[in-house]
Order: sequence, then structure tokens, then C-alpha cells
Amino acid sequence: MSDSDAHGHDIDVTGAVGVRDGFERIWAPHRMGYISGENKPVGNPDDPALCPFCVIPTRSDEDGLIVARGSLVYAVLNLYPYNAGHLLIVPFRHCADITDLDAAESSEFVLFTQSAVATLRAATTAPGFNLGMNLGAVAGAGIAAHLHQHVVPRWGGDLNFMPIIGHTRVLPQLLADTRRVLADAWPG
Repeated sequence: MSDSDAHGHDIDVTGAVGVRDGFERIWAPHRMGYISGENKPVGNPDDPALCPFCVIPTRSDEDGLIVARGSLVYAVLNLYPYNAGHLLIVPFRHCADITDLDAAESSEFVLFTQSAVATLRAATTAPGFNLGMNLGAVAGAGIAAHLHQHVVPRWGGDLNFMPIIGHTRVLPQLLADTRRVLADAWPG
């Protein structure tokens, strides 16, 4: 049995799984971890020993994808980013809601958010940003037991057919490389 590829060349599809359809495939196997719930706490969500955001700071910056550490909060790359450079601002203390932060934590949380925007703007030339928190599982928080704020750089046309039709994001840089660029650009 034969078929033609996208360039009109005959190809043998005998015994093939499926038939060539002319579409290119972009494999994003790292997304399966997110879909399957990998790295999400199992058991009591209020147990800091099970919380990824409590475990991350015990690792090296490179292994934890930490861009910067403060006294009370840290900035880390999102393991399942919406866009290249997607950062999370996370308090070290295990707490679920912004109303749980004390004055010092709130101040550093906002200052780190400002530094994240400035750093991403300088390092990536992103002209826009989405900032936000999902408080509670019903609001969309993947890890609702530990507060975190998303800082997502945006560019004109960054939403093309891939996420809309293919439900796939194409990220042009490895997370470790993005972490290094942003850590080097972080002020202070």
C-alpha cells in the first residue's frame, strides 16, 4: 500500500499505524505530566512536606528553576508555562490565600512581581504581561494550598493556531536556558 507525502512523493504505508495526512506533528510530551497531575500534592494538601512550592526552595536554583530568592518569597519558572518566561511569585511560607500574607510578605510579594515584570521586559522585550492569582481550586488553582502569582509575558500574535486549534504551546527555549537568562537579568 502506498500514499503520498506533503511533497507528492510516494511513501509505503504498509503496516503503518494511521495513514499520513500531510500534517506536521509537534510533540510536547512534557505536557503529559501536567495533564496526568504529576508534581501535584497527593494526600493532605495542607501538608508542606507534600507541597511542590515548599519543596522547590530546598533544591538548587538550577534544579528548582528558581530565578531569584528573597527573604520571604521567590520567583520560579512555571514547569508548565503558558508562554516562554512564565514566572511564578511564591511565598516561602505555606499559605493558601493572599489574605494570609503578613505586611512584610505582602510587600516583598509585590516587589518581586515588579522585578519579574522589569526583568522579563528587559530580557525578552515582552511588550505586555498577564498577572494573576487563582485563589482556590474552583478558581482554577492547580495547587490551591500554596499561594502563587503568575507573571506571563505576552507578545503581539503569540496566540496563533497552535493553542487555539492544536491545544499546544510551542516554546522556543528550554526551561533551564530561560531560567539562566532571567536569573542573570534579575536586579540586585
